[in-house]
Amino acid sequence: MHIIYKVLLIAGLLFSFLLAKAQEDQITSSIHKSEVEANIRFLASDELKGRDTGSPELDIAARFIAAQMESYGVKQVEGADGYFQSVHLLRQEPAKEAGLSYGNQSLSLMEDLLVLQGKNGELSGETIYLNFGTEEDFEGKDITGKIVVVKAGLPGVSSSTGFIGDGQEKLKRVQENGGKGMIELYKSNQIPWNLLVRYMNAERLTLSEGSAEDRAMPYLLVNDPENIHVNAFASGSTEVDMQISGKVDEEIISQNVVGMVEGSDPQLKDKYVLLSAHYDHVGVAEGKNLEDSIYNGARDNGIGVASIISAAKYFGQQPPKRSVLFLAVTAEEKGLLGSQWYVEHPLIPMHQVVFNLNTDGAGYNDTTVVTAIGLGRTSTDAQIQAAAEAVGLEAIPDPVPEQNLFDRSDNVNFAKLGVPAVTLAPGITAFDAEIMKYYHQLADEADSMNFDYVEKVCEAFVIAADKIANAEQNPFWKEGDKYESAGKALYGQ
Repeated sequence: MHIIYKVLLIAGLLFSFLLAKAQEDQITSSIHKSEVEANIRFLASDELKGRDTGSPELDIAARFIAAQMESYGVKQVEGADGYFQSVHLLRQEPAKEAGLSYGNQSLSLMEDLLVLQGKNGELSGETIYLNFGTEEDFEGKDITGKIVVVKAGLPGVSSSTGFIGDGQEKLKRVQENGGKGMIELYKSNQIPWNLLVRYMNAERLTLSEGSAEDRAMPYLLVNDPENIHVNAFASGSTEVDMQISGKVDEEIISQNVVGMVEGSDPQLKDKYVLLSAHYDHVGVAEGKNLEDSIYNGARDNGIGVASIISAAKYFGQQPPKRSVLFLAVTAEEKGLLGSQWYVEHPLIPMHQVVFNLNTDGAGYNDTTVVTAIGLGRTSTDAQIQAAAEAVGLEAIPDPVPEQNLFDRSDNVNFAKLGVPAVTLAPGITAFDAEIMKYYHQLADEADSMNFDYVEKVCEAFVIAADKIANAEQNPFWKEGDKYESAGKALYGQ
């Protein structure tokens, strides 16, 4: 009996191996180098002018990806506009002139203050000082029609981001409680004022949140290294006058491209493996007298988009047990905005998304490997390593953890919610000269790429997605990962 059991066990393992090998062979035979190359050459062509967010050329790229999805049998997702999800963005140009005066103080733009929000014009009003502007500071205070003055940051928070990361929450309290403006007083030894001016007094693209009326409320940041203004406003109410001119707020609509393939297993098809890649890049080098001024973005992220299209082709004909959600996101280069918009406006409830396999990259300097940013952090290590091995590559973990790459691509917006996530990237072993030759450079063109290797990267991505989508168990974070508790909350564990 013992011998029969061993024979059956060996036979079962052999059958599983042969079945896995057959699926891998099916995937590799469905992906053709010529198609991968054609997709990347189109996306990275000069005619698409670097696929900058908000450009007509990025819209052309979106329609191209949608057409590919549709041709392979990928279905539309309920709630989308065809294969598109509109992403509402706000392009902001800083004020050209601004001033703030009270008592004997007269403050000027950049030297003393920054305009973070507000419409052009003049505003006068009585101030009320509310310390750090926490919920407790607002309790019992009548701020109706007043300009609220608060200290930047939060009590007890000494990190550099703490000084500038909480202003929107405070501004929201001002709006909800009837205030008509906010002045935040800035004092930090960690970020000098001149660096803050350089960073914040520039054109920015953000998600368009709130109404135009809300965005009209002035929000000024005032430099106060010696506590002069804190002491003045804390001593009692005073009248202030402010002026803003030359500020531009322009709403832009861009598109996430989204589609789905329903899973084949009745018990598992309500669970989704999300495959994501950003399709935007950084546009054209303005103001440079160059023969070539187009950032074509073949590596970043033409390879990723080609991987998504390859997955659409295979899964459109061979659905796995779980459903597959395809998401090509906009505005990654502007701060992961497309994926942020999606997680805030999901078309599939996020607790049904059991894994995010993202693909992004700066290029490659080792064609024997693929780099899995997040390898070692989820239960999918074996599937990802086996996928790489199936095409003759090795999956290696993040070789430059000091660069914090996991939190610099679209996967992080899903991870923050608790969705286990890994970014599969072309083989990078260091940020060396070979990477920097192409990363966000004019040289990142299709002609410079090794398409034999790129084909393998696409194959490894699709095989990994297939193995994860067909696995016995849903993926999850490894114990102790910083996103584990978010995952337990998301999935009710």
